[in-house]
Amino acid sequence: MLVKLYELPERPAAPTGVDLRRALAGEKHRVTAWVRQRWGDGWASECEVAFAREPIACLLAVEDNDLLGFAVYDVAARGVFGPIGVDEPARRRGVGTALLLETMHLMRALGYAYAIVGWVGPAEWYAHAVGAAVIPDSEPGMFRGMLRG
Repeated sequence: MLVKLYELPERPAAPTGVDLRRALAGEKHRVTAWVRQRWGDGWASECEVAFAREPIACLLAVEDNDLLGFAVYDVAARGVFGPIGVDEPARRRGVGTALLLETMHLMRALGYAYAIVGWVGPAEWYAHAVGAAVIPDSEPGMFRGMLRG
């Protein structure tokens, strides 16, 4: 999906008590282990790449020192958003939408005019949250031939 970063909605307030911030280098192993446990090796690998970027290309949602969610960008390719994940108990609180919009605004501040959502799960959510539009004939796109399992 394609997102026009120059037409983003305003950032919503993070849910009460939730801090949205860029990950710190010293959190790499904790964050990647958390991602691996919930979403597997593929997403953990992408998270590791985000920690190798300068600045770190991973945003976190944290509440009372507990990790609720993460989002990464510039991992599969420059200008590509994702993956994003929110822990099951924290869903439906606005954490994912806040992470998505915070990351999109950050990408715009870095000079990107557009972002590509590389692997779309809930297309309706992306369309509603950031006005994302489906890119025709783009699945599996850049992930064609990726090793699995």
